[in-house]
Amino acid sequence: MVQSITAMQLSEQLAGDQGADYQLVDVRDGWELDICKLPEVVTIPMQQIPARMKELSTEKQLICICHHGARSLQVAEFLLQNGFDKVTNLDGGMDSWARTVDQSIALY
Repeated sequence: MVQSITAMQLSEQLAGDQGADYQLVDVRDGWELDICKLPEVVTIPMQQIPARMKELSTEKQLICICHHGARSLQVAEFLLQNGFDKVTNLDGGMDSWARTVDQSIALY
C-alpha cells in the first residue's frame, strides 16, 4: 500500500533536516510543468516512468507528485511493484500545495 503525505507535512519536512532524504518526482506533462512546479524536482511524465526508472533514487524517499494526486498514486503503486520500497504520494498534488502551502503558485 502506498503511503501518502499532505502538502503541509511535506513542506515542513522539506524545510527541516529531512529534506535531503527525499527525491521529488513530478509525473505531470510538460504543459502542466510550464504552469507551475516545485524547485528541485525530477520531472518524468507518467507514461515515461517505465523507461526512465533508473533516474530515480533507490536510497531516498520518492515523493510522487501530479495535479490532484491520482496519476502520482498510480506511479507510486507501479514503483512499489517494481522494486522501489520508499515511495510516497503527495495527497492532493500540486493543487493542494498551491491551496495550502504556497498561494503564489498558479491553479489550473
